[in-house]
Amino acid sequence: MKNSNAALEWDTAEADPLEPRPLDLSKAVQGKYHDRMLEGTNIVLLAPDLLDTFPDSESVNEALRGLKAIAVRTARRA
Repeated sequence: MKNSNAALEWDTAEADPLEPRPLDLSKAVQGKYHDRMLEGTNIVLLAPDLLDTFPDSESVNEALRGLKAIAVRTARRA
């Protein structure tokens, strides 16, 4: 085969789906989606000891909404 990407070709008939495949990153663009990500995403890193309490985004959001409701009620009383 005279293809420059011959080493990257993958025989899917014999491939193990869990085996890592070689990736051709020669045409990759660094930061391609960076601006889009910043517009619509807020990323917060949780400490490892909180992962069992907050396993996903929804659990974090639910807890923060509850805390916000308590803070609003408390602020109205003061």
